[in-house]
Amino acid sequence: MGTSWLLDFFLVGTGGFIGSVLRFGMGGLTYRIFPAATLPYGTLAVNVIGCLIIGVLGGIGDARQIAAGELRLFLFIGLLGGFTTFSAFGYETLALVRTAELFRATVNVGLHLVLGLAAVWVGYTVGNRS
Repeated sequence: MGTSWLLDFFLVGTGGFIGSVLRFGMGGLTYRIFPAATLPYGTLAVNVIGCLIIGVLGGIGDARQIAAGELRLFLFIGLLGGFTTFSAFGYETLALVRTAELFRATVNVGLHLVLGLAAVWVGYTVGNRS
């Protein structure tokens, strides 16, 4: 077993650390800009910005055949994964749409929404009974 897996873990972990810190800062900044917000605009801002960034980087990477391997691990899985996993969800769903797999894209969106909300409800219910 080589050290490649160790480098991969380091790249993802470092990117994740940076992305998480950026998410924390962006969320706080959004709430300072909109102090009377009645919706979680910090989370919305992070998710939309993350989706925009992964779209731009994915488009550039595909068009120019770059952003593979270690750079992709650091940026896509690490940094953007730490910033928001919603960006990965959006990118993967777009990939299904781009390959004309509209049914699978729709199922993917539905499953994430329904199962995600159900899991939060189950987890909250279990946690609230403890």
